Amino acid sequence: MHRFDELDMKLLYELTKDGSISVPILSKKLGINASVLYSRIKRLLKKKLIKKFTIVIDDSLLGIGVKASVGINRDPKFKDSIHEKFMEIPEVVSISEVTGRFDILIHVFAKNLEALHTVVIEKVGKIDGIQNTETFVELQKTDKDPVYLTD
Repeated sequence: MHRFDELDMKLLYELTKDGSISVPILSKKLGINASVLYSRIKRLLKKKLIKKFTIVIDDSLLGIGVKASVGINRDPKFKDSIHEKFMEIPEVVSISEVTGRFDILIHVFAKNLEALHTVVIEKVGKIDGIQNTETFVELQKTDKDPVYLTD
């Protein structure tokens, strides 16, 4: 396991808040020399703690009106083929194998409830090896900082 110090954690916190912040502005904000920050960020990338810099999109502006999690039970013999089929469905944005009452949780983005119904019934439900599904529509979501960023 890699060791990360307080400056690493401050960097992670600031970059999580705004990944597009410039190093000179970050330098002023943290009171740390810009060259030190450049080398720290490079080190965090090399150690793969920072996997990538990305953006957050307002999905509603793209017409995504419904987000849902779908719990799925499957026949274990079809594990790989089911995963491949999920990867082909554009509305499926993530796939997680889980413990508990489901084998898989997928997250689905859809235009509306009718489109969600089509995805779950016509696309997911008809995949060979799917035994049953249960859909949880997201009503409201609140993101919070992970504990490691706030300690």
